[in-house]
Amino acid sequence: MAMMILRREWSLLLSYGTAAVFSLFHGQMLERMASPLWATLAFAWLFAVILLSAFAVVRHSEIVASIVGEPLGTLILTLAITAIEVMMIAAVMLTGPPVSFLARDTMFAVVMIVFNGMAGLALLLGGLRYHEQTYNLQGANSFLAVIVPLAVIGLILPNYTESSPGPTLSTVHEVFLMFMSVGLYAVFLAIQTARHRHYFLGPDEKEEPVAGHPGEILAAPWHGALLIAHIVPIVLLSKQIAVPIDFGVRAFGTSEAVVGFLVAVLVLSPESLAAVRAALANHLQRSINLLLGSVLASISLTIPAVLAIGLLTERTVILGLAPIDSILLVLTLAISTLTFASGRSNVLLGAVHLLLFLAYLMLIFER
Repeated sequence: MAMMILRREWSLLLSYGTAAVFSLFHGQMLERMASPLWATLAFAWLFAVILLSAFAVVRHSEIVASIVGEPLGTLILTLAITAIEVMMIAAVMLTGPPVSFLARDTMFAVVMIVFNGMAGLALLLGGLRYHEQTYNLQGANSFLAVIVPLAVIGLILPNYTESSPGPTLSTVHEVFLMFMSVGLYAVFLAIQTARHRHYFLGPDEKEEPVAGHPGEILAAPWHGALLIAHIVPIVLLSKQIAVPIDFGVRAFGTSEAVVGFLVAVLVLSPESLAAVRAALANHLQRSINLLLGSVLASISLTIPAVLAIGLLTERTVILGLAPIDSILLVLTLAISTLTFASGRSNVLLGAVHLLLFLAYLMLIFER
């Protein structure tokens, strides 16, 4: 039994072993970071190990999700991934300069990757296989009703406030935005998990209490414990990967947008893969719950977390997007409201979003 668990959870040994090595030889690692080759190798290794752990987190989240049912299942997965994102951003922020753009660029990258890249791919592949797919319009509109105002207020409004210099918010504005983000998300969770749970079920799904097999119910705490066990090394390694990231920004002149994109790719890869698989299996509702839920959780939970860190550590958190990025964000939100306005999807909608994603990638490297 023990050997079977070790074979199945071998990534735990790798992740905890990597965390131990980097912690025990932290001083020597810092000295070697002066070498571009060593910094690149260290980043690649840590990136791969964190990605393996993230996939393991998703695997155990999906098992727990299959036991508790929808929409609680996708909520568990979304919150697990968002926790990883917040820890990654916090680790890089605390090791970087006192003025941080990372949270802004990561949240913007999450919106672009999910709405345009992964949602576009899911809609395109699902449309190619099934011609048309259906989903619950009320659920999609509920996501967008919270995402749109939070994205605009959190990422565009700071460019136009006058009480603080540059694309930042005053302390009063930051406290209000933190309260608003958490408050709106709390109301949304009440809608999703209790009052209007049927909004987030597919048109052919029935709202029924989940009564799992006794063996499955007993297995839920076990998989929950393994989920936490895989998250812990991600927390430990997030601080370690922040060092080569900071070195790359200083040594190679890497833009903050590229760093935000890498962090977003790292935390979104497992969840995005699950969403595309769901669309290919003609479960578009689950795909939408995963994708839009990840954007909502990212914005509504990351913003208050990074603002709190900024206030406690006296760091300046830049939230306002550059003019080009603001245009892309508004365009993406506008197109998304059209995409999720009929309850049906096809290949055209997927192609439009994928082309917007390619435009975002181009503008990361060539302004």
